[in-house]
Amino acid sequence: MIIIEHLRKEFTLSKQQRKESATSDPIAIAVDDVSLQCKPGRIFSLLGPNGAGKTTTLRMIATIFKPTSGTVNICGIDAVANPQEARRKIGFLTGSSGLYGRLTPNEMVKYFADLYGIPRNEFEERKQKLFNLLDMNEFANKRIAKLSTGMKQKVSICRTMIHDPEVVIFDEPTSGLDVITAENIITLIRNCKEEGKTVIFSSHIMSEVDLLCDDIAIIHKGRMLHNGTMEEFRANMQEKSLTAEFIRIVHENKSEAV
Repeated sequence: MIIIEHLRKEFTLSKQQRKESATSDPIAIAVDDVSLQCKPGRIFSLLGPNGAGKTTTLRMIATIFKPTSGTVNICGIDAVANPQEARRKIGFLTGSSGLYGRLTPNEMVKYFADLYGIPRNEFEERKQKLFNLLDMNEFANKRIAKLSTGMKQKVSICRTMIHDPEVVIFDEPTSGLDVITAENIITLIRNCKEEGKTVIFSSHIMSEVDLLCDDIAIIHKGRMLHNGTMEEFRANMQEKSLTAEFIRIVHENKSEAV
């Protein structure tokens, strides 16, 4: 379960950043009064244009960023006050792998399993399940630096899931990947739902959102424009496609802001 209330994140701009963005304001507000709930056994999609505040919101949920104000509750844990405890419940996957190129997938995944204190027998069972699902056995002992982008993303998935987290956060996990690797990730997301995990993800690929999500929120310029179930969203759509409806909502907000 994820519960966030009145979340706000401010960044202090340098002189160079203020010059580049043509502003005299020393503070940039990335997320402004965002509240939402993600429930176990459901898939929650957070949508928004580039720069809308999606990644900042997800990183606050994952305890990578500390909110300027507001609360983040992960499985009953105050993630702002107790980030280390909350991290044990979280798996966070982004498009940027940040892997150690000199290690092999086996070594990389084992390293993270050791960080989480996973017993060896549990580690072997979980690792093999993930390696089979993602078709990783053929390159399990090759150096990560020599792997393709898709292979590296598979290693990132294993690293994210090896401690069997209750909450899984996917930040554009299929961006730039081949069809087969993207399908592996979609299968994993479905598996997480079936296992009763809490899943939140962002994506620019509307077909994935349409296929997977139970709940949907739209964020723009740091503020929430829509938050509800996918069923409600479809029932109230004014456009024929999810993409067109998303664009309509964002454009309407732009018009109101002018």
